Amino acid sequence: MASIKQFQVTFDCADPERVGRFWCEVLGYEAPAPKGFTSWDDYYAEHPKARGQWFACTDPTGVGPRLYFQRVPEGRVVKNRVHLDVRAGTGLVGEERLAALTAEQARLTALGATTVQVLIADGENESCIAMQDVEGNEFCLD
Repeated sequence: MASIKQFQVTFDCADPERVGRFWCEVLGYEAPAPKGFTSWDDYYAEHPKARGQWFACTDPTGVGPRLYFQRVPEGRVVKNRVHLDVRAGTGLVGEERLAALTAEQARLTALGATTVQVLIADGENESCIAMQDVEGNEFCLD
């Protein structure tokens, strides 16, 4: 049986480029122009109906999955069933972890994210911060 080697994460959204550029900043991803084009503007000049319909970005190291953003007519109405965990506190515990998460929370808030809930370590689970991106998609700083 063949195994899947790669996958992409797809976001339904109202403004694919806005949401995509937000996630580029969060993750350090890049948004190269579609194949055969030197820039997104060149692509849109040849495909004007595509503007605002989709956007994609990739991990420049090639390790993380491709992120794809597609325009949909309906807004988000319920909680995400799948979300990204942005691993900003990996290997850290206690106050050191919370400080790292809080610093990343401030950076992402400046990019347009909002905080939903700060969960403080309780002796069993370490701290994490639930947030939303620029269109309300939930994610966690973990």
